[in-house]
Amino acid sequence: MEKPESEKKSPVSDVGAWAMNVVSSVGIIMANKQLMSSSGFGFGFATTLTGFHFAFTALVGMVSNATGLSASKHVPLWELLWFSIVANVSIAAMNFSLMLNSVGFYQISKLSMIPVVCVLEWIIHSKHYCKEVKASVMVVVIGVGICTVTDVKVNAKGFICACTAVFSTSLQQISIGSLQKKYSVGSFELLSKTAPIQAISLLIFGPFVDYVLSGKFISTYKMTYGAIFCILLSCALAVFCNISQYLCIGRFSATSFQVLGHMKTVCVLTLGWLLFDSEMTFKNIAGMAIAIVGMVIYSWAVDIEKQRNAKSTPHGKNSMTEDEIKLLKEGVEHIDLKDVELGDTKP
Repeated sequence: MEKPESEKKSPVSDVGAWAMNVVSSVGIIMANKQLMSSSGFGFGFATTLTGFHFAFTALVGMVSNATGLSASKHVPLWELLWFSIVANVSIAAMNFSLMLNSVGFYQISKLSMIPVVCVLEWIIHSKHYCKEVKASVMVVVIGVGICTVTDVKVNAKGFICACTAVFSTSLQQISIGSLQKKYSVGSFELLSKTAPIQAISLLIFGPFVDYVLSGKFISTYKMTYGAIFCILLSCALAVFCNISQYLCIGRFSATSFQVLGHMKTVCVLTLGWLLFDSEMTFKNIAGMAIAIVGMVIYSWAVDIEKQRNAKSTPHGKNSMTEDEIKLLKEGVEHIDLKDVELGDTKP
């Protein structure tokens, strides 16, 4: 199926999509660190904050649709509900996984998303990967693992939450691309349809999830102007982060999004060292270097795979033949099918 006009690729827009995702993701992490850390404003309600993010995103989508800046195509409600449930389970499970497991095991579970995404894409879309891509993915995983994984402790409840988080997050990211292709909707169109559902459900159930995680209700938190500013900044960055996530997965794949997304991990570690005096050891530097090498190899491997696929695909082969497209443009719906032969009308 042909991609929506807004999703057609160009090298400049591809770089722009990745740049928007990296900058907004790193920015939101820095803003949330200031908002949620004990040395900052101590706002420990991550799930509810995510509800604020989607509410802000939904508002932007409603304004965009109302002013005609974006179009709205039909996507069945059950598909939107199913996707929103999977996405919200992913958010809640990630938070519970971080609470119940050590930071080391939490990082390992996040790294395991790459092979899980690959397996799910193989099962759902029969997608296969060449050996170069598989090798580069392993290099990235090893590099990020070296610079992020420290203590590894696991328990039964934490393991179940981690597995749920990995599976639901992987499935959600694959579904973003699938829904865009299936219904020919752009990234922002799809986001504007799912954001209101996620916002409502997270704002209803989020405070209870946060209570289980922190032992406090958000109603007990004393807001300050600084905290409100950080929340608004976080919400604004979340709009760009959400749009760029849908945009990147729509243009590339869930696997590419996971692999190149680890560039954000490298950026966060570097900025943490520059801005927050976080410790930077030789182990961190070596791991980041290996991860960057893996990302470069992955980009090269994807290009190799595309060239192989192009050579194996007959030139000019499309979902429709050129004659069929020509007939459609000339108004084939008005032509009697009995008079059509080999793409030409009989005199």
